[in-house]
Amino acid sequence: MATLGFIGLGIMGAPMAGHLLAAGHTVHAHTVGAVPQALLDAGAKPCTSGKEVAQKADIVFIMVPDTPDVQKVLFGAGGVAEGLSAGKTVVDMSSIAPMETKAFAKQINDLGCEYLDAPVSGGEVGAKAATLTIMVGGKQETFDKVLPLFQLMGKNITLVGGNGDGQTCKVANQIIVALNIQAVAEALLFASKAGADPAKVRQALMGGFASSRILEVHGERMVKRTFQPGFRINLHQKDLNLALQGAKQLGLSLPNTAIAQQLFSACAANGMDGLDHSALCRAIEIMGNHTIAPDA
Repeated sequence: MATLGFIGLGIMGAPMAGHLLAAGHTVHAHTVGAVPQALLDAGAKPCTSGKEVAQKADIVFIMVPDTPDVQKVLFGAGGVAEGLSAGKTVVDMSSIAPMETKAFAKQINDLGCEYLDAPVSGGEVGAKAATLTIMVGGKQETFDKVLPLFQLMGKNITLVGGNGDGQTCKVANQIIVALNIQAVAEALLFASKAGADPAKVRQALMGGFASSRILEVHGERMVKRTFQPGFRINLHQKDLNLALQGAKQLGLSLPNTAIAQQLFSACAANGMDGLDHSALCRAIEIMGNHTIAPDA
């Protein structure tokens, strides 16, 4: 059994840490606010800082919202870097900027420690079910060491390349997800406005070439009007911002990504940035003065 640390126990981090505990590992935990009671009941050991977590754990997992949050967790006052000693491993499972990730990895490597960037896809549902897709950047030997722990949290686990490549893969994932949400929203809105039952249209499309996980899960959310967050619009906005910033640095044009970001921004302007990202459909509905289905 390993001695682990977990920093960031929100919608995603709490169930992920719970799987590590359920497997019998020791987990030293720190988060904004209090460690959830369910994790304490499962044996999590609360810590007052990232430094304390790093002092007590051999492998430290981080799951926080954005690049500045990771930087603070790692290198702020009382941060992880202050508690590390040679031979330990830091695994950042947040979704952040690839270039900054490379810089963070170098700083941790300079302390004699290993670093993996391992962002995930699958949302709250995947975190709870331990079916997350995990995209990893780092050394093969470090990946091999942490792989049994990843397997407690996810199913599709891939070493993409070196540090930063996991984050690059996650940005690519978020482009695909956003554009698929937009496509499903437009299709179901078109069907509904034309007088067809959007629930039955979705059911029919699930048997054809248009079938997708987005149509299955988020199409159902659009029809049933269940927009409680599994992955919030404001977090997807953050990820598409990384895509568009990276595209500018690379000299690329990502026109449909930019449109999806504007639709998310329209939702945010209408007070919906805390809703699930499937609520992107609301921006398209507002423009069309029609809803896919009546609000519950």
